[in-house]
Amino acid sequence: MAIIAKKVQEHKTKAIAELKKSFGSAPDFIFTDYRGLTVEQISTLRKQLRTKEVEYKVVKNNFARLAFEQLSAPDVSNYLIGPTAIAITPKDANEVAKILYDFAKEAPALQIKGALFGESIYDKAQTEAFSKLPGRLELISMLMSVINGPARNLASALNDVPSRLVRTIKAIADQKAG
Repeated sequence: MAIIAKKVQEHKTKAIAELKKSFGSAPDFIFTDYRGLTVEQISTLRKQLRTKEVEYKVVKNNFARLAFEQLSAPDVSNYLIGPTAIAITPKDANEVAKILYDFAKEAPALQIKGALFGESIYDKAQTEAFSKLPGRLELISMLMSVINGPARNLASALNDVPSRLVRTIKAIADQKAG
């Protein structure tokens, strides 16, 4: 529980406002424990996450808790214990979770604590299951393939009738010529 100070320090309110601004720009958040990662590993992880327009921030737990409370987000205080870094995900949270879990295989020091996807809180197991689902673009391509299938079959069936006729006429012509 936070200690209530008599005088609110300006730098703290600025830090909370900055976190609130960062959190307000994205609907999804993945909470991690970065303890044990080297600077090089964190830099590599940030570079991978930047390709998906994700911001990976090390946060002070009380500041993050207050920022989430001010945004009227669900209670994520269970994930704001110990050293915490948050992957702030503006889109494609599934792909970001995949990146984090793949990176955790290479660097076991990275621990995924849980996630907040929209208004739903996911624990570690649910987040891992979510990361194994196909991504948005994969699902769209699967749907388009299913929609395109009947049209493709109809086109090949319609194309097959004239080609059979042509082959039959050619076979008859070859037979009469020979």
